[in-house]
Amino acid sequence: MCVALPGLVISTEGGQLTGHGLEGFYRAGRRLLSRCQVRVGGREPLAVQARMVAADRARFVGTLRTAPHGGPDPDVLVERTRCADGTERITLHSAAQRPLRLSVEAALGTDLADLGEIASGGAGPELPAAVSDSGLRWACAAATASVTAEPAPADALASAGLLRWELDLPPGGSVSVELRVRLEGTPPLRTAGRAATSPLAPARAVGDDARVSALLRTSIEDLRALLLRDPAHPTAVYAAAGAPWRCGLAPADALAAARMALPLGTTLAAGTLRTLARTQLTGPGPQSGRIPGPRRDAGPCLPPSCTGTEATLLFPVLLAEARRWGLPERETQELLPAAERCLTWLRNTVGDGVCLPDPHPGGPVRCETQAHAHRAALLGADLLDACGRPGADGLRQWADALRTAFQDDFWIDDRGGGRPAAARTPDGRLVPHLGAWTVHLLDTGLLGGGELAPGLLDKARTEQLARLLGAPGMDAGWGLRGLAANEPGHNPFGHRAGAVRVHETALAVTGLAAAGYEREAASLLRGILGAAEAFGHRLPEMYAGLQRTEGSAPLPHPTACRPAATAAAAGVLLITALAGIRPDAPAGTVTLRPMRSAPLGEIGLTGLRVAGAPFAVRVSRLGMAMVEEATDGLQLGV
Repeated sequence: MCVALPGLVISTEGGQLTGHGLEGFYRAGRRLLSRCQVRVGGREPLAVQARMVAADRARFVGTLRTAPHGGPDPDVLVERTRCADGTERITLHSAAQRPLRLSVEAALGTDLADLGEIASGGAGPELPAAVSDSGLRWACAAATASVTAEPAPADALASAGLLRWELDLPPGGSVSVELRVRLEGTPPLRTAGRAATSPLAPARAVGDDARVSALLRTSIEDLRALLLRDPAHPTAVYAAAGAPWRCGLAPADALAAARMALPLGTTLAAGTLRTLARTQLTGPGPQSGRIPGPRRDAGPCLPPSCTGTEATLLFPVLLAEARRWGLPERETQELLPAAERCLTWLRNTVGDGVCLPDPHPGGPVRCETQAHAHRAALLGADLLDACGRPGADGLRQWADALRTAFQDDFWIDDRGGGRPAAARTPDGRLVPHLGAWTVHLLDTGLLGGGELAPGLLDKARTEQLARLLGAPGMDAGWGLRGLAANEPGHNPFGHRAGAVRVHETALAVTGLAAAGYEREAASLLRGILGAAEAFGHRLPEMYAGLQRTEGSAPLPHPTACRPAATAAAAGVLLITALAGIRPDAPAGTVTLRPMRSAPLGEIGLTGLRVAGAPFAVRVSRLGMAMVEEATDGLQLGV
């Protein structure tokens, strides 16, 4: 899968586009070309290799024998380089001792179907082609697409959808044909991630474990491939949720990805916040200040949750932390009113109660939502104080009340030491199931001076949660299961019923490390690095939560996005968490809290961004961190 949104190409490992399933070139969710089958000398090349060159490019290699009695060795190598911008270059390399004259044919076709129609089985038959310029053209009521070729083909047969060349190949020589797939009436594809002004810094990692370098590089490439511009304000860039199913704006995912990617700069955070501020509900009524979002499956134990609630609570958190990482004051002030509206919505929705209720009448009071709300209140209060705005004291008082109530209302005592409840039902019953939602209790947020905000759990209960997350029921060996293996309804492929979700595993690693439970954090970190290696370092949003065994590999989830914004950003968070970077740009300081156990040995990070300038740090095998590059005036905090 090659991605540079709004461009996307999906194919099998053989390189041929056969028109089956999801195969094809897409732009903005429409399939412009579903079939591209190449034959050389009347035969399909024998596929020998397929690999991703970058997030937006793949290379396929095949071989041919042209001499009928020349032995088993191939003498022509066929290389296809395919790009998400709609181009494919077919190159023939000769190892023959004599000149060759070979026919090259490209059989093309498309249905111009929408991705949703294809996924639901509603796509129609291929459309008839017409010869156009140096290629073929297809049209329907919704769109017109064309394929042009350089050099122009010797023959173009509309009835067969065929382009044909006769190419002369000298001994040891090469010759190429390039196909260009276009949606007529639109300009050439200009992707936000490939622009010179890409919002993501080109960070690099080196160290004892080579997987660290590969994961960070691929994660940044995948994030860039998923970037989109806000049509109303092209300077604002955000990350689409993932390919192929979710190539648009998903508010909670976009905010979560931008937050985890803050070590690469604050530009993505600012663009995401600007884009979502324009979707915020305003005017009178109880929904004023809320950021809309769809409902999301919450597993077998709870009804679907509202991602709009999560996004509304993430908005002030991202703005507050982006300011700590170096978001300019002018941009902070520009986005502050939207953050204030989110916090006002929080206080109004809580009302005279203590817990934030479910937005749907009769819904449960969710523990995960209280964690999001508590973090939003504390970081929001910090932001309001820093910007000279009122309301901080009320938010802190409410957060204090929630912490007190949480200890009594959301903890289940049992012979195993207890656990946090997943939710409290309207009749007061506690839902006891243990799942990855608990990691949000460890993700408390960054305050000033390198300090983290307090959480909803006290020290003893945090220790118990760390023990639960590190146990085999939750740690699958490849990452953190969405639901513990011994819980009713567990399904290793379940979206939130047992599959490993990369985003939540990354939050678990950082939260456990920050709380001092490095053994459990290191186990999850090694597990997800092993999974990343099995997936070619392009992590999917989730994969099966089956237990890791000797010689096994993680099983892909058949409907997971790959790449996915939260998974790619989680790769950035996991690697930078090893150094424990906690900046406070307004105060001119940066504090380092590295993992003292140095679970991956020595690591060096360069090309990060703190306070708007390049930042580099090295962590030794003894777990000691040292700043190697930073902006002038940035002091190392204690």
